[in-house]
Amino acid sequence: MSNPGYFENRMTLEDVDFRGKKALVRVDFNVPLSKDGTIEDDFRIKAALPTIEYLLSHDARPMLVSHMGRPKGKRLDALSLEPVRARLEELLGRKVLLAPDCVGEKVREMAASLGSGEVLLLENCRFHSEETENDRGFAEKLAALAEVYVNDAFGTAHRAHASTEGVAHLLRPAVAGFLMKKELEFLGRLLADPGRPYVAIIGGAKISGKIEVLKNLMDRVDAILVGGGIANTFLRAQDVDIGASLYEESALNVAGEIIDLAGSKGVDFVLPEDFVVADELTAGAKKRLAMKNEGAAGGQIADIGEKTLVMFIERIARAETIFWNGPVGVFEIEDFSRGTLELAQSVAAASQGGAFAVVGGGDTASAVAKANVRDMITHVSTGGGASMEFVEGKELPGIAVLSMKGEM
Repeated sequence: MSNPGYFENRMTLEDVDFRGKKALVRVDFNVPLSKDGTIEDDFRIKAALPTIEYLLSHDARPMLVSHMGRPKGKRLDALSLEPVRARLEELLGRKVLLAPDCVGEKVREMAASLGSGEVLLLENCRFHSEETENDRGFAEKLAALAEVYVNDAFGTAHRAHASTEGVAHLLRPAVAGFLMKKELEFLGRLLADPGRPYVAIIGGAKISGKIEVLKNLMDRVDAILVGGGIANTFLRAQDVDIGASLYEESALNVAGEIIDLAGSKGVDFVLPEDFVVADELTAGAKKRLAMKNEGAAGGQIADIGEKTLVMFIERIARAETIFWNGPVGVFEIEDFSRGTLELAQSVAAASQGGAFAVVGGGDTASAVAKANVRDMITHVSTGGGASMEFVEGKELPGIAVLSMKGEM
């Protein structure tokens, strides 16, 4: 495990004199779009505003670079950043230009002529396969646009891509934006000296992506509450009948090992005692409540049950520190959303009562937004995979490459 303090003493915006300088700013504007191309949730755009506004107020010329979706190196109109440009322009209350690409002659011309108070948004960097390949030539083209590099995209900090890691070797100083700094401060508290009791809620679909975070949490937390599809594999490892529910057969042995590890560490590892079983995972499907000893024969587990919900909420209410990543049911379907939404409300209530609560991004951030409690929780991360890898103790390449304070 890497030293969790590797992110300390990195340079931030406030360590640079930006007057008249062009700043290449990596932001995470990978926002959900509806079928008609409108933005469904502008949380990530709003999260980047403090950095953009700081740069403008200090006479910098910000050029924003982001990806959207997974175009796999192809130019797809449906994944253009034009909807982002329009929303950012509304939020900033000033003109935002959209470049036709993120590299090339036209982009160089637009970057060179960018004036004081102007903002240039570069087109989706993943329209080029060289971005995800961390191609040095591509990173050089990005670096040539500016004089300072700012990384404010925590959600992509775990990816060593050209715009997150490659360019930072070439364009110095490379500094953290305010969102990056905020994410590191809040997530760092989960690793450094968390208040007790410390409760982790781990849900989502698969155990395979969360084995290391579960192991790393064992030395830090007092209880781990497990729900969602990931719980199916643990229940199956305990010979519980999970019916037709999805589980990971290849992870059954490691699931048993994690349960044993929790026991040896004195961690309260709480699996569902009951669950909502549905004939199929669709709206309006026939559903019933089943106890763990009855099993889910003839159906699929779609949500945690009443008894489990009460158990989880009681532990959350007593917690001083809470980390939550992953919904505990198929919350996108209203019939199976109760467990996740009520947990969101209980985490918000605990946070309002003084607990330190951090929600890992992705689906969990969507869930707290759906429950209308996002603003009531201490910190909702903009990064799903990044927050998990950070809590695992991994060194994130987009952070490790940033300039150290005092570096010239």
